[in-house]
Amino acid sequence: MTLTQRDKKHLWHPLTQHKLHPDHLAITKAKGALLFDDQGKEYIDGIASWYTCMYGHCNSYITQKVAAQMQQLDHVVFAGFTHEPAVKLSEALITILPKNQQKLFFSDNGSTSVDVAIKMALQYHFNNGEKRTKIIALEGGFHGDTFGAMSVSGLSVYNGPFEDFFIDVERIPVPNKDNIEEVKNIIEKIIKEHHVAAFIYEPLVQGAAAMKMYASEFLEELLAIAKKNNVLTIADEVMTGFGKTGKNFASEYLYHLPDIICLSKSLTAGLVPMAITSCSQKIYDAFLSDELGKGFFHGHTYSANPIACSAALAGVELLKSDEIQQNIERIILSHKKFDQRIKGHAKVRETRQLGVIYALDLHVAMERYGNLRYQLFNFFMENGVCLRPLGNTIYILPPFVITEDQLEKIYTTIEKALDTF
Repeated sequence: MTLTQRDKKHLWHPLTQHKLHPDHLAITKAKGALLFDDQGKEYIDGIASWYTCMYGHCNSYITQKVAAQMQQLDHVVFAGFTHEPAVKLSEALITILPKNQQKLFFSDNGSTSVDVAIKMALQYHFNNGEKRTKIIALEGGFHGDTFGAMSVSGLSVYNGPFEDFFIDVERIPVPNKDNIEEVKNIIEKIIKEHHVAAFIYEPLVQGAAAMKMYASEFLEELLAIAKKNNVLTIADEVMTGFGKTGKNFASEYLYHLPDIICLSKSLTAGLVPMAITSCSQKIYDAFLSDELGKGFFHGHTYSANPIACSAALAGVELLKSDEIQQNIERIILSHKKFDQRIKGHAKVRETRQLGVIYALDLHVAMERYGNLRYQLFNFFMENGVCLRPLGNTIYILPPFVITEDQLEKIYTTIEKALDTF
């Protein structure tokens, strides 16, 4: 039996209607920007495996660091203990995080980093003698699949059966030049009429909403209103973090820095799962008390796993390297050149780019998981390129180590797809 056949016996895949899509391609090896299937065919990983393997698959610098750590300390409970990998990672992250961030709380994945952020925000006000229960979130935002993260997400295709169980959330439109005054009035009205604890947002790029981008100047105005009213600001940088927008974090494009930041995905360079919720000293101080109950009683068994910390630390070291920074600039420039080629195509409605993130919308109505989307995905794979269209949006978010030839193959395959469908 093949791997694909054996897979069907017991495995349940994410974001999959198995009756419609029963087969899953067997990947047996990966290196750099390439994936290899069980038949030896190679595919360029144009989305860095959901934005995780930004320094390339099986990066030898990272795997060597992790292999060494595995011989020293595999895991120890992080309640009551500490260890060198966690301490070194904290020191390294603080040097690249927005300057107001001071404390790091470990969890397991992007969704749990958001859950932690929401709980921090709610308990921050509770510890300070206020009961604030409302969260403000942007329409179309996606923050994860656990209940807290799902509550603040706006993609109903995922949320339908669970909405009766959500925390209290008000959604506001994504601000732009045409609606900014209206959106400001909406958020001010919500804050006036409700006990609002926090405003959560994906800074500048809404990833699961098909890489929808919006300008920092408009987000800035909403953050100013939140700050003025002691509404905590939560930046979900699970997707945008670690260099993808051209800066280490998208929040660096903004004057108003977030109180809390959610991190995961490329945090550990695609090697192992881990997440961090960072916060300012002000947030942390609200939990310091002689009262036990004012502590933050949230914990994960694998919090600050030493192996994951080692992978993350190696990733930060690579991110700060001249080579990776030069690669980021090279990819940004290549995307810009491709944009000049493609934006006038009759089937392209709109293009957009921030850092190494590039997206184009097709002139066609299309469901998020509609048939044409799967036809495009299969076409790309048949041509040796792994891209996962979101609705009528084709996007590229490649590993920082991708070569110019590999990028060009992605570009020409997209052009071929536009001329085919």
